Formats: sequence, structure tokens, C-alpha cells
Amino acid sequence: MKNTIHFVLLSALLALTLASCGKKQELHIYSIIHEEETQALCDLFTKNTGIPASYLRATTGELVNRIITEKDNPKADILLGGATSYHIQAAAAGALEPYVSPLAEKVPAYARSSDGTWTGFCVLTLGIGINQKRYEQKFPGIEKPRTWDDLLNPAFKGEIVLTNPVASSTAYLFLQNQLQRLGEEKGWEYLLTLAPLVGQFPDSGSAPAKLIGTGEYALGVSYLHALSKYKSDGFDVQLVAPPQSVGDVDCIAITKNTKNLEYAKKFVDFMLSAEAQTLMSSIDFTIPVNPDATPASGSIPVTEIDLIDYDADLAARQKNAVLEKWSVSVK
Repeated sequence: MKNTIHFVLLSALLALTLASCGKKQELHIYSIIHEEETQALCDLFTKNTGIPASYLRATTGELVNRIITEKDNPKADILLGGATSYHIQAAAAGALEPYVSPLAEKVPAYARSSDGTWTGFCVLTLGIGINQKRYEQKFPGIEKPRTWDDLLNPAFKGEIVLTNPVASSTAYLFLQNQLQRLGEEKGWEYLLTLAPLVGQFPDSGSAPAKLIGTGEYALGVSYLHALSKYKSDGFDVQLVAPPQSVGDVDCIAITKNTKNLEYAKKFVDFMLSAEAQTLMSSIDFTIPVNPDATPASGSIPVTEIDLIDYDADLAARQKNAVLEKWSVSVK
């Protein structure tokens, strides 16, 4: 009887071991980009490689803080999305694993880190969104804003939506846009003049484009590609690309101490491919960094936008101090 029990237990253990060996490990992704794009990219990656992929979608601030906190025992293998300053912050905290993909040679120099800890996969540019119907109802006779400074019109109070810079990389990029184009003193004067005019500071970077598109606000600051998507979907949205704007890139990085390093490298290679970037642009109107990818019709080419010489390293170094000052000054 004892031998029989031992045999049954051993057989069960062997079966579990074989099942475990036969099951592919899953790639885990922390995603800052939208749910629809994340799901489509994961599905295509799995289709192309046979590697299962799951993801957690949250704001930039939350996910960057997570990978820094979890760096000794990461819960995710990939950080997908987020502007360069956030990836520089994570790299400085020792939370990213260097990897230079064979496809990185196609990526412009401004979209690659010098140490291989992050690589850009699409271009991000800020702009002003206007819900034309609401604007004309609220502000008859007032010319629509064409520059960043035009947003400071006191008449616009309560009709501007801007994301919360503490939670969203979109809004932090906006803060740096003003600080770097105007200088620190005048930049803060601008920001502290604008803040009381803002009707809502949602945490999600995707919120302003939606709130403008649905007509809940007349004006807002958002990525141009997000506004382009709402306009393409038939919403009454006008896009303004103000002069002296910031251009940055959405980045991908591998987490330090990942247990799925080879799978993670394959996902980075995938995200730098023309196929993945064409797919992403077709969904959200982003501008690919891979020159072989095809941007969505209706997206605004970077060549048509007046960009400042953005210092991403400075933005990363200043991040804690800038956000602390914003938190204290803006109530």
C-alpha cells in the first residue's frame, strides 16, 4: 500500500513538472500607452512569436514608481510608453536593463539613450485642442488661441483642461515646455497664471482629448496625435500646433532583474519594427520613429511643427523639484 501511494504521488509530481515545462512563460508589461493599442500590440507580438503577453495599464507616475520600488524583484519585464525624462529617472534609480536592439540603428539619435536603457518608438508633440461648437458658444468674438501665451486669456477660466503633472507625463512635458521656452522665472510666472484658469486636472494623459472631443471643455492641452484621433472619429475638434512646442518620444525599456530577459528583448525588437509602429499609428495617430513604418493618414508630421531644442536630461534632473513646487503652489 505504501509503495502504491508513493508511486501515485510521484506520478502526479512528474505530471505537474512536465506540464510546467511545456507551458511558455508569459511576458509581463507595464503599459502607459492606451488600452486599445496595448492589446493590439500584445496580440500581434504573440501571433508573431508565440510568446504569451499580459499587461497592466496605469498612469506614467504610478508605473515608473512601481518599477523603481520593485527593481530587486520586478513584477513586470517591460515598461511600455512614457516620455524620456521618466525613463531617465528610472535608469538613474537602477531600475532598467540596458539593451540595444539590432533595429535601434533605424531610430533617430534623439530617440535613443546613450547607455541603451531606453529607446523611443513614436514621436510625441503637444498642442492645443479646441471644441469648436463649445468655443463659439462660450467665447463669441474672441479669436481662437494660436500660441501657448494665448491660453492666458482670463476669459477662458474654467474652460481649460490639463492633466495633473504629478501623475501624467503629458502634463509634466507641458510644464517643461513652458520652463524651457521662457526660462525658469518667466516659465513659472506663466504656469502659475494658467493654473487658476484650468477647470480640471485629471490624472490620465488621455483625458483632455476625450473631454475636448465630447464637448465638456472648450480648450485643453494634449498630445496632437490624441486630438487627431478624436477628429478622425468625427468629433468637432480643431488642432493647434503652437510655435515653440516640445517634441519628445514614447519609450520602451526592459526592467532590471527581469526573469524573462530573452522574451523582453524580443518585445523591444518588435516595438521598433515597422510592422508594430504602423499598427500603433493606425490606431492612435502617433508618428513612428522607424522610417519604414507608415504613419496614419491625418496625423501631423513633425516637420510641420515648430519645436524648441528640448533638454530631456534637464527635465529628468528637475522633475522632483518642479513637481514639488507645482504641488505646493497649485491648489
